[in-house]
Parts: sequence; structure tokens; C-alpha cells
Amino acid sequence: MIGMTVSLTAITFWVCAPIMVVLGFGMVLARKVVHSALCLAGLMVALGVLYASINAPFLFVAQLIVYTGSVMMLFLFTMMLIGVDTADELKETIKGQRVSAIVIAVALAGLLGFTVLHAIVGQSGGLSVINNAAGGNAQAVAQLIFGRYAVAFEAASALVITAALAAMVLSHAERLTPKERQRERADRRVRQFASDALPVAPDPAPGVYARHNAATYPALLPDGTAAPGSVAPALEARGQAVLAEPALKLPAQSLHNRLAAQATELDGQPRLMADLPDAAPALTAKADDAEDQEAAK
Repeated sequence: MIGMTVSLTAITFWVCAPIMVVLGFGMVLARKVVHSALCLAGLMVALGVLYASINAPFLFVAQLIVYTGSVMMLFLFTMMLIGVDTADELKETIKGQRVSAIVIAVALAGLLGFTVLHAIVGQSGGLSVINNAAGGNAQAVAQLIFGRYAVAFEAASALVITAALAAMVLSHAERLTPKERQRERADRRVRQFASDALPVAPDPAPGVYARHNAATYPALLPDGTAAPGSVAPALEARGQAVLAEPALKLPAQSLHNRLAAQATELDGQPRLMADLPDAAPALTAKADDAEDQEAAK
């Protein structure tokens, strides 16, 4: 039974270790931040599998829930805020930053090498011996955290809380003008409508009557034209907004022409038709076939 456990642990290590090395290099060398984040997520999952293979269920669960779940979600939210296509600034803003990074990398490499050498040369009883002596993996981790390393653990937690408070203080900015309330905003829009004929209602949401409901697709008016103000100005400045795509306006334009034709058949008065793009017949035929199939059902 012991030989089977050791062999399974060794097989798991030799399967996960090369994958983790490849994912680690991919995380560092990837040109796009999304690919780097995916490599980091895969590396964390593989590390959790290694924890499970050496009978460390507490570390396995903590790795998946804390790091793979919480920390990776933080990275993803950060990428969503700054944008996926944001270019990295290669200019060194802090003096000595690269030298310090090289020194720290060499020190970590030396520490890792010393740890591996100690595991090879030294005598270790294995994790199962420690778990059996403490009554379980969770109990052994609790004895180390709240016993031998209690001061270091509390210092690390205080450091994390201090860093979070410092980030809140540095990101906080005082308002130059008082915050506008809902009543004040409504009065301002009414005054702007009376003076400059600006719309009273809020800007239309992106994706309304369009073929996609993404934030980059503008809302469409009944005649198929893009509604102004439906796409954020930041997306337009980045060139990510879809503003001139014939297929985007086709559904609303074809529906407008169909309703206009039916109204003309009823009362005999001609209606103004929208100009469909060149690829409209094939797309319109597909749309008509889909509607006919739904009507048949």
C-alpha cells in the first residue's frame, strides 16, 4: 500500500511538474495579459493537484479557493478595468527597479536551490509522518501557524491590512464639486433640453436592436442608424466600438422595410424604404427563413 502511494505520488509529480514549468514560462513570456493570466490559472490548479497527491488536503483546498478563486478573479477584474489591449509601459519609472528585480530573482533562485538540495541530501520523514503525529493535515498546519509561527503570521496579516488601507488612501481623491443628486440631475437635464434641445432621457444602452448586446455595439434606432451616445466615448477613442458594419444595421433595416411594405399594402400610401447593404439579400433570406421556421413551429 505504501509503495502504491509513493508510485502514484511520483507519477503525479512527473506529469504535473513539466506542465507547471511550461505554464510558468508561458506566464512570463506571453505577450498578451490574457494568455499570461490563463497560464497562471493552470499553474495554480496543477500546484493544487500536487498538494492533493502528497496528502495535504488543507493546502489543496486553500490553493484552489484562495489563490485560484479569489486572486485570479482579482486579476481578471483588473484586466477588465484597464482593458485587454492596453500596451505595457516599458519605461523604467523607479530608479534601480531592474537591478533590484534581478537581485531578488537571484536570491529566490538560490533559496529554491538550497531547499531542493536539502530535500535531496537531508533526511526527511515525509508529510505523512507529520500528519499522523498531529492527527491530520489541518491540525498540523494549525499547530504551525498558531504555534511556532504565530508572530510571523500576525505580522503578515497586519502587513496585508496596511497595504489595503494604503491602496484606499492613495486611490482616494477629494471631490472638487459637490456630488450631484438625482433631483439636481433631473433639473439639469430639463434645463439642457429647454436651452440646447438635449435629450432628457439617459443615453440608450449598447446592443439594443443590434445583433449583439456587447458594450462595443451601438444601439440602433428603428430606421437602422446607430443611436448617438450608446457607446462609451472611451471605446470609440480606442477604436474598439463597432460603428460602421453593414450587418449590424441589417436586422433593423430589413424589419423597417417589411413593416413599411405591409403598411403600403394596407392603405396604398408609399413609405420610405431603408437602403440595404450589398450583402443584404443573402442575409435577409436567412432571416426570413428563420422567421418562417419559427412561425411554422
